[in-house]
Amino acid sequence: MQLLTDRADAFRVGRAEFEAIRDRPSDPDRYELLDGEVLVTPAPSPVHQEVVSELTALLRPLVPPHWSVLSGPLDVELATGEGDTVLQPDLLIAHRGRLTATGHDGAPVLVVEILSPTTWQRDLGGKMAAYARAGVQHYWVVAPTTPSVTVYELGEEGTYVERHHAEGDQQVDVAAPVQVMLNPKRLTGD
Repeated sequence: MQLLTDRADAFRVGRAEFEAIRDRPSDPDRYELLDGEVLVTPAPSPVHQEVVSELTALLRPLVPPHWSVLSGPLDVELATGEGDTVLQPDLLIAHRGRLTATGHDGAPVLVVEILSPTTWQRDLGGKMAAYARAGVQHYWVVAPTTPSVTVYELGEEGTYVERHHAEGDQQVDVAAPVQVMLNPKRLTGD
């Protein structure tokens, strides 16, 4: 039996086609380009936005002046070696010198994805692999429904290694890219 993914190359688009697709007026969806494949994501939920707000407030005072804490949607153009890739992390710590008029050029310092029923497979699959291929050193995943947070660092073999995991009211002390104490329950506003 042939699967849709068996024909994925037939549906790949270039950068110009991608820009034409997402430049439609009054479209509330978020569009990303992962190795030439267009990803469409609906608007985030309130709990998703709560986590983004809490993390932003927590991280902003900790970053040095040459970094910036930004939330999506913001285009992050990545060199993955697999095709055009423009992703929109839920939160990132960006190099100020790599910010452009439309987003961030290259690997950010940190990428955070907040899992949802419509994005979790991508966030832990194709997007995670793309971030690793592009050299994003720090990748955090927050699961609001558990609640939990998992902290990954890019390993020597170019894949992510889990450094920390906490659930509920557990706390985890993260040393890089900034020194911060994370508590999953507090991130979800509970």
